[in-house]
Amino acid sequence: MVKRIQLFFEGHAFGVCTYLGEKLGIATSSIRLFFIYASFLTLGSPVVLYMALAFILNIRGHLRKRNTIWDF
Repeated sequence: MVKRIQLFFEGHAFGVCTYLGEKLGIATSSIRLFFIYASFLTLGSPVVLYMALAFILNIRGHLRKRNTIWDF
């Protein structure tokens, strides 16, 4: 049951922790734990940072897909 929940969130998450882990050379699980612990200690403010990074990564992904106005 726990494995199914983990696979669901990994498949449907924004990929912020994975992106940061690849760029910084840190394990993704360590970054996820940092966000979880920091959220508890600071009453949720890292969630705002996480959502902002997710929005930026999403926009960058859409901008990279279309190079010209003629690409559909």
